[in-house]
Amino acid sequence: MTFDLLDTGTGDRTVLVLHGGAGPRGVAPVVEHFAPRARVLAPTHPGWSGTPRPDWCTGVDDLALAYLDLLEDEGLTGVTVVASSFGGWVAAEMAVRDRGQRLGALVLLDAIGPEVDGVPVRMPRPPAGAPGPDPADLAAFRTYAGPGLADPKLLRRLARVRIPALLIWGEDDTVVPPAFGKAYAAAFPDARFEVVPGAGHMPALQAPGATFDLIDEFLD
Repeated sequence: MTFDLLDTGTGDRTVLVLHGGAGPRGVAPVVEHFAPRARVLAPTHPGWSGTPRPDWCTGVDDLALAYLDLLEDEGLTGVTVVASSFGGWVAAEMAVRDRGQRLGALVLLDAIGPEVDGVPVRMPRPPAGAPGPDPADLAAFRTYAGPGLADPKLLRRLARVRIPALLIWGEDDTVVPPAFGKAYAAAFPDARFEVVPGAGHMPALQAPGATFDLIDEFLD
């Protein structure tokens, strides 16, 4: 599968950055943070930002396998994946399927993906007077995520993941509250869970200082 790919930065580390429903602009601070010291690969999920989506590409698993193929084609191992919201779901599915040991660490920012009892995923609402999400982006998201916006089997499958994970959550997230993130983190064999005060669903945008301090400490 072909997709738009930002390939920037230089360094010994490779960071794969996966955006959420807001599209590439939602992870721009992550790209900017790592580019001075790492090679950064930041694909646009097919269907977002006016990009074409093949008819057969209809699930999170399709994206996960496509990005694992990308890392294999580039001959990369030990890749750090930093992923936001829907991108975090893709990253988790990549980790479950990573038989070639392409991944070295996961950083999930207010990620969706699993089904957590009693804590449903709630679609975000833009502030009064603010524009809503692009209809094409929203359609792509609903195609991949399905009606339930979750994979009920994912939590159980995360027990197979052997790389370390850091899950960062905005204290005030109304899409997936910290209780969701805490359950998500508990499903990994090796994970840390951190809450960022004063942030909502996009801590890299809303509280970049605290968010990147946590990420850098984890990776270094």
